[in-house]
Amino acid sequence: MNRKYILTLAALLLAGGVLCEATAATMEKRPRKKRKKDQKEMVVAPAENTTPAPVVTPVEEEKAPVEETVAHEANPEPEVVITPEQRAADSIADLRRRLQPTAIKSTFDTNGLTVIDTLESGNDAVQVVLFSNNTWKYVRNRDIPKDSLIFVKHWDTNQLFPYRDVDMSAMPNSVVIELLDSLRGYHCPHQGSVHPRGKYGPRRHRPHQGVDIPLQMGAPIYATFSGRVRISQYNRGGYGNLIIIRHDNGLETYYGHLSERLVEPNQWVEAGQIIGLGGSTGRSTGPHLHFETRYYGQSFDPERLIDFKNGTLSRETFLLKKSFFSIYSNAGQNFEDEIANEEQDKKEAAAKAAMRYHTIRRGDTLGALARRYGTTVTNICRMNGIKSTTILRLGRRLRVR
Repeated sequence: MNRKYILTLAALLLAGGVLCEATAATMEKRPRKKRKKDQKEMVVAPAENTTPAPVVTPVEEEKAPVEETVAHEANPEPEVVITPEQRAADSIADLRRRLQPTAIKSTFDTNGLTVIDTLESGNDAVQVVLFSNNTWKYVRNRDIPKDSLIFVKHWDTNQLFPYRDVDMSAMPNSVVIELLDSLRGYHCPHQGSVHPRGKYGPRRHRPHQGVDIPLQMGAPIYATFSGRVRISQYNRGGYGNLIIIRHDNGLETYYGHLSERLVEPNQWVEAGQIIGLGGSTGRSTGPHLHFETRYYGQSFDPERLIDFKNGTLSRETFLLKKSFFSIYSNAGQNFEDEIANEEQDKKEAAAKAAMRYHTIRRGDTLGALARRYGTTVTNICRMNGIKSTTILRLGRRLRVR
């Protein structure tokens, strides 16, 4: 009895253990399956007021910019590199363009106009001036000149020619001078034909270092370019009432024979401002304007810059050649001519370096010298301006090559 009870109890306990293990296994499996189903539902379930399709779209839209950025960083656009040769070529091309003859009319007159306002431009050296006729223009801040040394070095308000200590032999063969840009204005000093006997050049056995433009007494005389007045005085040397203005590009302009001077030394003037009235003071035979252009005190023909008859500036940029300082100079004004001059200078320098000379000694003859230096008697005579029968004196120096 007891034995049978014990076996029955053991069977019941064994069945209960198996049931517990099955139940536990089922409980473990069911939660995992449910979580997986829940995750699946979170991905595919449509959001409120949306359709199922766009659910994946935000994920794609978020990834696209990142992929595009990575691709851009991985394959960046090639950087544009400008070589010094290309930059130099562009500069030369721009210089050629600016050197070309171009008729440039006077900028508008500001005389009689009221300045309404002066505005800052973002550059302390540049201001914008508004006028009463609804016009405006850029002007330099007079207190901040582009190159302060221009208005300091060799600055003299009494002496006409303060450049006596300047060594012009050190000046290069040509200098590029900017005449006009957005800040540099221009105005013809007085429009009219240059008198036939008032041209730049030799006149009555003396140099005439400017041009004479006939005018009526009291006609307004304008500042050609903006700048600072260096001289405003009566000159007893022939100019009469004289005004000299120095410009920030190094040029100086002279206005002589005036009947009245309207500006004072150290005063800043704008291009087109009336600085005086025409007259016949000083060494003058009638009312006219004597106008000069100088660079470091050296005069050159003003008609290289200005067409006085039409009142126009001839070019934006001026190639000032050292040869222009000669009162007899007829050198052309263009870039190609300057290149040709440089090439000619090089040829002449090479020819000069190749020259050979011989000092006559006892026993020398023209024939012997010709054989010695690989030339002919005719060439030796031509180079020295002698004849084949010329007696060769001891110590004389002959060119043989």
